[in-house]
Amino acid sequence: RFRIAGCSDSDGENMYALDGEEKWYADFINKKGVEPLPSFIDHISHVEGAYENAESKQQTCRQNLKLRRKAMK
Repeated sequence: RFRIAGCSDSDGENMYALDGEEKWYADFINKKGVEPLPSFIDHISHVEGAYENAESKQQTCRQNLKLRRKAMK
């Protein structure tokens, strides 16, 4: 299992992968979670609220980014 989460002032990423395959990511532009797996396999759905959780983590990430910038000055 692999997870990427990060942010910048203008962008963000939240993605889960398994065995080298992306299984879910937060599409912050369209405001939804996406399961990019092909339709011929059984989907491993994430719990309800996964996208909202990703949005919350992005807000926290940006606040931490702002604090770190301030501390580095």
